[in-house]
Amino acid sequence: MQKKKSSIGWRNENKNPSLSEVFSSVSVPKQKGIWKKLFAFTGPGLLIAVGYMDPGNWATDIAGGAQFGYMLLSVIFISNFFAIILQHLALKLGIVCERDLAQACRDHYPAWISFILWILCEISIAACDLAEIIGSVLALKLLFGIPMTWGVLITAIDVLIILFFQYKGFRYIESVVAALIFTILVCFSFEIISSKPEIFPILKGIIPNYEIIKDSHSFYISIGILGATVMPHNLYLHSSIIQTRDYPRTTEGKKMAIKYATIDSTLSLSLAFFINAAILIISAATFHKAGYTEVADIMDAHKLLTPILGSSLSGVFFALALLASGQNSTLTGTLAGQIVMEGFLNIKFKPWIRRLITRLIAIVPAMIASIVYGEKGTTELLIISQIILSIQLSFAIVPLVNFTGDSEKMGPFVNGPILKISAWLITIIIVLLNLFLLYNTLFLGRR
Repeated sequence: MQKKKSSIGWRNENKNPSLSEVFSSVSVPKQKGIWKKLFAFTGPGLLIAVGYMDPGNWATDIAGGAQFGYMLLSVIFISNFFAIILQHLALKLGIVCERDLAQACRDHYPAWISFILWILCEISIAACDLAEIIGSVLALKLLFGIPMTWGVLITAIDVLIILFFQYKGFRYIESVVAALIFTILVCFSFEIISSKPEIFPILKGIIPNYEIIKDSHSFYISIGILGATVMPHNLYLHSSIIQTRDYPRTTEGKKMAIKYATIDSTLSLSLAFFINAAILIISAATFHKAGYTEVADIMDAHKLLTPILGSSLSGVFFALALLASGQNSTLTGTLAGQIVMEGFLNIKFKPWIRRLITRLIAIVPAMIASIVYGEKGTTELLIISQIILSIQLSFAIVPLVNFTGDSEKMGPFVNGPILKISAWLITIIIVLLNLFLLYNTLFLGRR
């Protein structure tokens, strides 16, 4: 017998909170102190920001800066704006409906549709984990000369590290992520100072330029930057981890939570914008300026930084930032894997089993590629992983925008007319650009 629709518009009643082991575990002050409340909500945004600076994004930023100087900074800026809107919708869904996006899909769609969405999402998380492994492996080789095959095996230890910190408490995971982001920030700050970029061209680059559309190659790279900006697993992740805060589950409490969570998310994504922009700026100030316009590979970029800038530390900081980026993405990617499996299937696995499964799915192709093809193979895998993420993206954005625009589900928190139109426009743009990027990569062989 089919269950009767609940009064809030869901097919099923949600009895299991998302990430139950850390649900509502971070206290929120009851008093009206703004800064104390903001500090209590600071953390989830940093975990989300990680997805916007992962190794999969580095290649497009490097290629864009090397070939077109500072011109594509405006594309990174627009991409970041899109991300801020969509992550706001994700956190709002989690706070208002007390469901993560996976649970919401399970409670809204028929079982067979939910199952297909789960399979697609699992593939995308494995692809994302693959990019993180590759980034970490390349960094280990650059820093310590560790062979790529051994580097792949070393990344399996990440599972144990993540488990250790989660058992200590969710704030510990957030602290580790913050420390790694700070490491990336310091490294790229050093690189920017060393590369001595020109200020006025940077400011000019932030302003959208018609030349980007006129030149087919710059337009193609722009699509690569824009299309790969929003990671689908981030939407599932944000709608879940925001529920780790112990805010009052009332209308006023949810309103307060949305306010402070949005501030946290916006500030964190602004930091991600700075880091992504920094990669492009460094590439423009070094490779483009020196005439190395064909640089589009992480390894090539590392080899050229030291001789161009004249400092051995340049290569070290670049590799260190890459390692921190890969490790950070591992943390968030494995958490997203747990959220997706539990949310779609409504079953609980021991965290170490779930993370081991996710990691093994990504390690096997990475190991084969490193043994058979070496560096070239891992670069190819990095490209493939981004294609898979592009395919999955629309299957995460469309349900999110649909749910948050449904007054029956969201009640007084439903998206207003301006936000609703903006969200659907952003969705259409991202989906079309990803399809265009996919077509060009698979059928025209453009990369």
